[in-house]
Amino acid sequence: MDVYEAVDSRRAVRAFSGRPVPRDVLARVLAAASRAPSSGNLQPWQVYAVSGEPLAELKRRATARALAGDPGDEREYPMYPAEPAEPYAERFAAAAAQRYAALGIERQDPQRPVKIAALNTQAFGAPLVLFCYLDRAMGPGQWADTGMYLQTVMLLRAEGLHSCPQVMWTMYRRTVDRLVGAGDRLVLLCGVAVGFEEEGAPQVRTGRADITETVRFVGD
Repeated sequence: MDVYEAVDSRRAVRAFSGRPVPRDVLARVLAAASRAPSSGNLQPWQVYAVSGEPLAELKRRATARALAGDPGDEREYPMYPAEPAEPYAERFAAAAAQRYAALGIERQDPQRPVKIAALNTQAFGAPLVLFCYLDRAMGPGQWADTGMYLQTVMLLRAEGLHSCPQVMWTMYRRTVDRLVGAGDRLVLLCGVAVGFEEEGAPQVRTGRADITETVRFVGD
């Protein structure tokens, strides 16, 4: 698959099969992603690739917290603006409604937050989760670099794999930190669930704004 097809077919998959991700394929993807842009060549990302029994144990611990109604650890950075203006609020609401309808979670369900958290802590059945950290000394420029790195990682579509970036894991960062052995010097940016999509699962493809809404051409 060429790069356009890989980018266009990338979406956040929330139903993975139990089929393991071959280690050589993962190594090839991560080696390629290391060529992502990095200002000053700092390469600020630190990744823990967790699978097998360690991931199963992490899922058990985090899911137990979610089902117990644990509100999670204090966030170390805001996920969204406190009061997003338009058109951002409308885009967010539309995507959320589409996503949770596909997961079979009613908007008015009083158990909705717990159900959503529990699905997330199971990484939607993914056999592999990449936990991406940065050194706390890094600033906004390095966070931007890490975003470009993660986008490049998610071009693992070229290998037939799918992914789902999960900022949710920051809510259970202390559980993740303990299991992977991340020290206090590192801050968890997100997890990325990786695997092969479960056959027959509902497919959700959120819309994107037309480029006339997001791009301004200046000059010829």
